[in-house]
Amino acid sequence: MSLLHPDRLFPANPASRDIARDLFQSVQNVPIISPHGHTDPRWYAEDAAFTNASDLLLVPDHYVLRMLVSQGVKLEDLGVAPLDGGAYARDPRKIWQLFAAHYHLFAGTPTRLWMDHTFQTLFGMQDRLTPANADLYFDTINESLTQPEFRPRALFQRFNIEVISTTESALDDLRWHQMIKDSGWNGRVVTTYRPDSVTDPDFEGFAANLDTFGDLTGCDTGTWQGYLDAHRARRAFFKTHGATASDHGHPSAQTANLDAASAAALYGRIRTGRADAADRALLRAQMLTEMAKMSRDDGLVMQLHVGSSRNHAAGIFQRFGRDKGFDIPARASFTAELQPLLDVVGLDPSVTIILFTLDESNYTRELAPLAGAYPALRLGPAWWFHDSAEGMRRYRQMVTETAGFYNTVGFNDDTRAFPSIPARHDVARRVDAAFLADLVADHRLDLDEAAGLMQDLTYGLAKKTYRL
Repeated sequence: MSLLHPDRLFPANPASRDIARDLFQSVQNVPIISPHGHTDPRWYAEDAAFTNASDLLLVPDHYVLRMLVSQGVKLEDLGVAPLDGGAYARDPRKIWQLFAAHYHLFAGTPTRLWMDHTFQTLFGMQDRLTPANADLYFDTINESLTQPEFRPRALFQRFNIEVISTTESALDDLRWHQMIKDSGWNGRVVTTYRPDSVTDPDFEGFAANLDTFGDLTGCDTGTWQGYLDAHRARRAFFKTHGATASDHGHPSAQTANLDAASAAALYGRIRTGRADAADRALLRAQMLTEMAKMSRDDGLVMQLHVGSSRNHAAGIFQRFGRDKGFDIPARASFTAELQPLLDVVGLDPSVTIILFTLDESNYTRELAPLAGAYPALRLGPAWWFHDSAEGMRRYRQMVTETAGFYNTVGFNDDTRAFPSIPARHDVARRVDAAFLADLVADHRLDLDEAAGLMQDLTYGLAKKTYRL
């Protein structure tokens, strides 16, 4: 028995399936470019053994957490520690057994595909996870994790990763990236500049964050000009640790283009605590344009992730913090919202701004037409809730006829779940192979064109767009 069928995700039509199979095989062993994600750089810096199956595969994975919580399982029982120091499950075997008892909940989901791929290709498991074999799974995985070939750097090589980008706060000291650099290891791990904690006035601890920002840079963050200089300094620092991109998670795509005096006055109200909700939203909007202008100057690719209502369950956020599965897709719009920014940099081909959304209804209506016109814009792949076989298919179907393939950026896995990276790229490659195969079978694309596109969608576009 095998958990993975060799023709999974390929078309049912035999003619298309044969083409898809050949296209996929042409890129099956191409190195992985992982240009945006959230794995922990400390793993690669220290290269310590992962502790156990639960801590590696379950506790950090918000896809797993949210599904189980939706069926009444408590986060504490899944090993998630409350911020107030309250009690939580600490026995990794019991946590794993609880997961196995609920594994049937993931039928038909991308998590099931990723998990089964990891179980079979990494740990050699052939039978579906059930309560009956939960202990066998747990013991097999734990025994594997004691071996040198399962340490982070060895897995990095085994996964055939050419480069991986992590994502760090503007306030991060990047000590783990420095340790990687000093170690002499040849694996390429780069950082990404994430300034939300010092650009979003609604971010927890924002005023104190600005003080720290000033201390780190030696810039006067009490003034607008000093605040902008602090960003320039930190971006330059991140570039010394390999950064080729910045990342911005915003509640909307609203941008602004204030004159210098108005921007300084706005920042003064923010800094002195006299700002209202409209002012706070306006600063976020202005800072997107400022970040775009800085990208024009320093070459960092700008990523904008829009359409997530974050920390929707206030009680979960207060008790457990961020990234616990309660970020919910929300409607997003771009055309009017991006106009001020695009008036500044939209026609500049030296600038690259990659747009991501959780609002799929926007693909055809706004995003594809925008990216199909402005040289500075590119479309990020199907993101987060839509990072699935069906989500990827919908994305290709809705954006290709207007934006084409070359106004998109290939695939990125955007994950904290390190062992799932090969599985995620496998799914993306299979879906793209199937999509191209149907175009060939319909005589809308020649086979040699499809073969070239397959290489670009798998490798070339991500490497070029992210300047890796």
